[in-house]
Amino acid sequence: MPGEYLNEYIETMPQQNLRAIQNEKFLKQLDYVWRNSPFYQEKFGRSGLERGDIKSIDDLAKLPFTEKDELRKSQEEHLPLGNHLAAQVRDLIRIHSSSGTTGIPTFVGITKHDRKVWNDITSRSFFTQGIRDTDIVIHAVGLTFFVGGIPVKDGIESIGSAFVPIGTGMSDRVVATAKRLHPNVLHCTPSYGLYFSEYVRKRGMDPSELGFKKITVGAEPGGSVPSIRKKIESEFGAVVTEGLGNSDAAPVIFSECPYQKGMHFCAQEYIICELIDPDTGSVIEMTEDAEGELVYTLIDRQACPVMRFRTHDRVRVWVSPCECGRTSFRLRCLGRTDDMLIVLGVNVFPAAVKDIITSFSPRTTGEMVILLDEPGPAAVPPVKIQAEHANTGEDLDLLKQEIEKTLREKLVFRADVQLVEPGSLPRYEMKSKLIRKLYEER
Repeated sequence: MPGEYLNEYIETMPQQNLRAIQNEKFLKQLDYVWRNSPFYQEKFGRSGLERGDIKSIDDLAKLPFTEKDELRKSQEEHLPLGNHLAAQVRDLIRIHSSSGTTGIPTFVGITKHDRKVWNDITSRSFFTQGIRDTDIVIHAVGLTFFVGGIPVKDGIESIGSAFVPIGTGMSDRVVATAKRLHPNVLHCTPSYGLYFSEYVRKRGMDPSELGFKKITVGAEPGGSVPSIRKKIESEFGAVVTEGLGNSDAAPVIFSECPYQKGMHFCAQEYIICELIDPDTGSVIEMTEDAEGELVYTLIDRQACPVMRFRTHDRVRVWVSPCECGRTSFRLRCLGRTDDMLIVLGVNVFPAAVKDIITSFSPRTTGEMVILLDEPGPAAVPPVKIQAEHANTGEDLDLLKQEIEKTLREKLVFRADVQLVEPGSLPRYEMKSKLIRKLYEER
């Protein structure tokens, strides 16, 4: 609500003042990277760059992009954490790992200083979502290597909330703990929110009986999918807010305020964000309703700093004022550019397909998977999709035709929808897998 901030000075700062802070820290970080990162010394050298070529944040676009595969290769060739590690190993206090969803997992180290930076960003992010010191939060997300585990615990505890570390795979514990402790907040992935509501109903309970009033979700785009958000909110009788982070940057970087008009940027003095055209790499100005790929440059990081790191998150941004009073820009994640399919020139995001399938609830369960016969991103229509019907007794041929017609009208591609029995598709407590690559199974 207006006037409620964890760091009012930063969160309500005019953009021109913030840019001055970012510029000073960017140049300091660049000096640090130039001295201490063999990875960037080599990378900048190959680009023909000299330190004197970069005089301010206005020169950021002169730096080359950093790709995840480069970091992965760096770690494979230079144990233990790659030659992009810019701090001494003895100065590391914790090592995390990425999920490996899009490839081999990579490790991320942090120093004491980096932990403080992460904690500032993460606690600010959850405060933005409405988490307060009076809340009891059940954490139903991984607690091990995952950057959304221990750092989230630190951030929520810094607010003063009571953190209940249950993790994944223990839904019975979530139910039992909810009955005993009466927590009012559930932190989970959108996939788990859907899974858990099914789990509770199969045991003869209404999910709203558990008493959750706030559900914070992240780690996948589902929280911004209207039909998924609506289903979770109606099932639990709770308000859903979402956050977005990145294992190579910070656990939660963007968070939605109670006005729910996009996720606010919450790492203002620690990360510089750019928007680029994913095909050409050219910078897109951050204006109202602009779309592009999100790029991060860390400006206050000791271990494993990254510069112009391509996230492959396709986002839409808003720069208009928000009623909450925060001055940072807001965004929604539309999907990942490396998951996007191109069907006869039309961009199709799996999350958008799931939104359509879920919108047919209660006639469908909302569970679906896209079947690919050949490697993408190009896909030849009709795109094969399996979706669970809900055993309502209706004519499945008519339901199939309705879904295919809606996909054609709203997403402009032709699909072949195969309706399968409820419960026949896998459920996920962490990130849902919306694409099945049949060509890898042959």
